Amino acid sequence: MSNDMNVSDQRAATRQRLARGSFDLAVVGGGILGIATAWAAARSGLRVALVERGDFAGGTSSASSKLVHGGLRYLAMGDVRLVHENHSERRALGDRLAPHLVRPLPFLVPVFRDGPHSRLKLGAGVLLYSALSGFGDGTGKLLSAAKSLEMVPALRTEGLRGCAMYYDHQMNDSRMAVTAARAAAECGAVLVNHAEVTGFRRLGGRVSGLELRDLLDGTEFGLDAKVVVNATGPWLDHLRRLENPHAAPSIRLSKGSHLVLRTEQPWRAAVTTPIDDVRVSFAIPWEGQLLLGTTDEAYEGDPAQVACTEADVDQILGEAGLGIQAQALDRAKLAYSFAGLRVLPGGPGETKNAKRETVITVGSGGVISVAGGKWTTFRKIGTQVLGHVADRLGGPHTKPLDGPPAPLPGAALPENVTRGLLAELPELPQDVAAHLATHYGTAGNEVLALAAADPRLLDRIHPDGPDIWAQAVHAVEHEWACDVDDVLRRRTTVSVRGLDTPAVRERVGELLTARGVA
Repeated sequence: MSNDMNVSDQRAATRQRLARGSFDLAVVGGGILGIATAWAAARSGLRVALVERGDFAGGTSSASSKLVHGGLRYLAMGDVRLVHENHSERRALGDRLAPHLVRPLPFLVPVFRDGPHSRLKLGAGVLLYSALSGFGDGTGKLLSAAKSLEMVPALRTEGLRGCAMYYDHQMNDSRMAVTAARAAAECGAVLVNHAEVTGFRRLGGRVSGLELRDLLDGTEFGLDAKVVVNATGPWLDHLRRLENPHAAPSIRLSKGSHLVLRTEQPWRAAVTTPIDDVRVSFAIPWEGQLLLGTTDEAYEGDPAQVACTEADVDQILGEAGLGIQAQALDRAKLAYSFAGLRVLPGGPGETKNAKRETVITVGSGGVISVAGGKWTTFRKIGTQVLGHVADRLGGPHTKPLDGPPAPLPGAALPENVTRGLLAELPELPQDVAAHLATHYGTAGNEVLALAAADPRLLDRIHPDGPDIWAQAVHAVEHEWACDVDDVLRRRTTVSVRGLDTPAVRERVGELLTARGVA
């Protein structure tokens, strides 16, 4: 998107491109799986459209534990192959694809006298975990209780025998998704959010396109596509029934809730506290705060109504208290809470024991449905779905994605970007420069460029946070933001810091209106 037109004009132009074009692939769903599929397909030379009913990463994809990880719990479940695959993708993201968005972080697993795992078992586990990653971040090892408390003073001391330490990565999932969407657009994909599918176009019994409605102004339009991919996450079966009213349920949903707590001092490491043989409780330093979670329970309600309840808050704080001192978990420090839905393969048993695998099926009308998977392996899943798309197209329609993975826009070491931003604008506060570097990479220069004509855009959106008004303008003009939550929840960190006051929301609403949001 560019700032040559207002938002309404931009969306009208996008609708025309979609309605007048002839696409090889239409992806329904703007979560990370849909975005990854669109990115892979556009890179391979296909003509690609992506439509999303809400906002990009507006559901499950922005409700994760913010981890790019090998999955220590999967090692406990015996899935060595999955852990090795996750590590490979984790390192690719952190080293090459998105070093500005994905950052390494040490994790401590406390060992208590009354805990479910012994020091020996955990020590062997983190050593194997490190080996499966090629020891790229160092070697997993056991720490004494004293050394563990130096790294995380908030650890519960009663019965603490020490910690097992390993390494993973973390991210801001919303920023990662929006950046990947931009990568798809830069490769030629046409993307639109806040547009719902009202029906399928058909030709000879096969789905040949989409009927759509723009949810901002009610405009109805459509597009033709040779192949349609259903990547709608929790709404997967809804779209499958739109294709075939007799389609049997194919997925089940698991609700995961998280809390964000304010902290006085930054933590040097995350804490992974075992709850039982399968589940763990995370306490992760994130965006200068503390992220706690997650729950895992079957969910059968309306996906749009999923929310973190008071019972979820009690459970998360209670489980975190198994490894963390009570004063660090004061409910008064709660800044934000959120809940999302994991998409799991249908079947019996508890959701906590279900494999986090990707399932790809083809419906009676030829629609390819993709469900499940993990944030860590999103790039690989997109390439996997592309293989199914190529099979449906037939012939040499796609060029192979050879060579090293393509970096995401802005990819650079954040320390270098921070220095560059401060050299360009010495009066920029250090925390703001670092924030731009770790959320935009080199694209942080685009954000600051908006302030060249209006220095007021360098002002903080809220005095207690690092986000500036230039980010809000950039979100609208370059990142498809169409409503207040698009800006404050998924393009900036204002909401997750608990800083989206009525005054802030009102001013963002005025910004959107001034830029022609219908």
